[in-house]
Amino acid sequence: MENEIEVIVREETGRIDKVLNERLKNHSRSQIQQWIKDGQVSIDGQPIKSNYKVSQGDKIFIRVPEPEELELLPEDLQLDIVYEDDDVVVVNKPQGMVVHPSAGHPNGTLVNGLLHQIKNLSTINDVVRPGIVHRIDKDTSGLLMVAKNDQAHEALAEQLKDKTSLRKYVALVHGEIPHEKGRIEAPIGRSKVDRKMQAVVEGGKPAVTHFQVLQRYENFTLIELQLETGRTHQIRVHMQYINYPVAGDPLYGPKKTLKGNGQFLHAKMLGFTHPKTGENLVFEAPLPEIFQKTLKQLQEKD
Repeated sequence: MENEIEVIVREETGRIDKVLNERLKNHSRSQIQQWIKDGQVSIDGQPIKSNYKVSQGDKIFIRVPEPEELELLPEDLQLDIVYEDDDVVVVNKPQGMVVHPSAGHPNGTLVNGLLHQIKNLSTINDVVRPGIVHRIDKDTSGLLMVAKNDQAHEALAEQLKDKTSLRKYVALVHGEIPHEKGRIEAPIGRSKVDRKMQAVVEGGKPAVTHFQVLQRYENFTLIELQLETGRTHQIRVHMQYINYPVAGDPLYGPKKTLKGNGQFLHAKMLGFTHPKTGENLVFEAPLPEIFQKTLKQLQEKD
C-alpha cells in the first residue's frame, strides 16, 4: 500500500528537493532525498532527479510507501556504549555483530541492543535502522555514531557527506608494504563477477582511502587507514586492489590466512562535531582481544 502526496509549485524556484523540503514540514530532507533517489517523485508520470529545477504550475506527485511491518525486539546485548548524551551515542560494535536487522539477521543486531539500552533513536531511516547514521561490516569491529533524534541524524549525515568527520581504522594485511604511506583513489561499484561483492570498476562511485604503515611483520603489515569516502567494503576492496588484502577476510582475502573471527579490521577512531553544542568530539576504541593476541604472535615470530 502507498499514499500519494501532490504538491503544486506556486511561486517557488530552484531545485525540487529544496522546494519539497520547504513545503513538506512533516518530512525530513533526508527522507525527501531518499524518495527522489528511489524514483518515487514524479512530474507528468516521469521520475525526476534531485537537481531538477521546478517551474511554476508543476504538479509533483510523491508515492509514499507504507512503513513496513517488522517487529523489532529490544535485546539485552550489553553493548559497549562509549559515549551518550541527549543527541548522540557512540558505540563500540563487537566483531561478528550485524548493524541492523535484515532477512538473514532478524535479531541479535546492534539495533536490537540499542533499543534495549537507549531510550530514543532517530526515525529518519526505515523501521529497521533507527538511529543508524553509518554502518560497518558484520566482522569489522569498532566505533559507530548513532543519532537519538532526527536533527542530530541530519547533522551527522551531513558531516559524513561533507567529509568533515574523522574515521580511522587499523587493519592487518597480507604482504609487507615497502612504503610508509599511500593514497588509494579508485572507484567502487558492484562486482560484475559476483553480485555479493564490491570491486574497483569503471563508472563506480568515487572512493579514496589513505593508509600509513604502523608495523611490519613477516608476510604481514599493520596499517592505519583514514577514509575520505564511505563506500561498501571500501577498505577491503581497496587493499585487495593494491594486492595487500586484509588478513582473515573471507570475501576479498586469500583462503590461507590467519585464524580469527573474520577480517582483522577495526574502526579505532571516530571524530565529529557535536550537532547541538558544536564541540569537536574524538573517541578511540582499543583493538579486540583476538586482534591483539594475533599481533603478539606475529611479533614473537619475528
